[in-house]
Amino acid sequence: MTDSSEPRFVDTTLEYFTPPADGSKPWTSINVDPTTGERASNWEYATHAVKVENLRGRAEATLDKNGFQFFYHPAKYTSFANDEEILREYYPESTELIKQLTGASRVVLFDHKESVRRRHPDVPDTPQARQPVPAVHVDQTNESAITRVQRHLPPDDVEGLLQGGFQIINLWRPIHHAAYDWPLALCDCNSIDRSRDLVSTTLKYPDHDGETYSVVWNESHRWKYVRGLTPEEGVLIKCFDSIQDGSVAVLTAHTAFEDPTTPPDAEKRESIEVRALVFYD
Repeated sequence: MTDSSEPRFVDTTLEYFTPPADGSKPWTSINVDPTTGERASNWEYATHAVKVENLRGRAEATLDKNGFQFFYHPAKYTSFANDEEILREYYPESTELIKQLTGASRVVLFDHKESVRRRHPDVPDTPQARQPVPAVHVDQTNESAITRVQRHLPPDDVEGLLQGGFQIINLWRPIHHAAYDWPLALCDCNSIDRSRDLVSTTLKYPDHDGETYSVVWNESHRWKYVRGLTPEEGVLIKCFDSIQDGSVAVLTAHTAFEDPTTPPDAEKRESIEVRALVFYD
């Protein structure tokens, strides 16, 4: 059954990648200007109009078919007060939830500190006050995904785990209240031309370089979301899959976006996203 009060599609705009004019490899610094919230980079965004389909009450998406999967599973830990509590309380239950939803035998969570996001319109996006990311992107490239295994797993385990294949999956959910304000849009992997649309982009940290995919505009992209996702709900986002023979969705481009149907009294978005290395027997 669908809810007739829910809009089927919303019209909005998304920020896409525009390559550097000189043809060099794109890069973005993780350091943020404390007054503007801007990051130094050698490329720019371009705004494109899109339709985003609301999947509330409609056909289900799955990780292997579409690259993302919505779920209903209330969290036991709900305060999200500080990093120590999150590591102690939320990490273990998130590990078990990912195993339950995917059938994985081993799940290693490796990051959340940059992913507790509370939107404050007048506050710059800094590591101490992370804001929703209004730019189309994929968190990992093939190369950075392998580096993640090497960085976060015991050296004696790495070779065997890489040979056996793995995924990187983000578990995203709203916290404290429904995410009507600047919700998360996800692009169906089947609508992405990976050879054309994805551009490896260096992410410059103070002590090392990482890498993400920036995403080029393609009118074929099919965008989805669930309007008013609640803290009892969430979504698994596949950022990488070592199976790349066309049998499964490999990744998901995603972005925060301004939903024109957001109620005027909606509370500002708060969310958490934990990132996981996922292995199977």
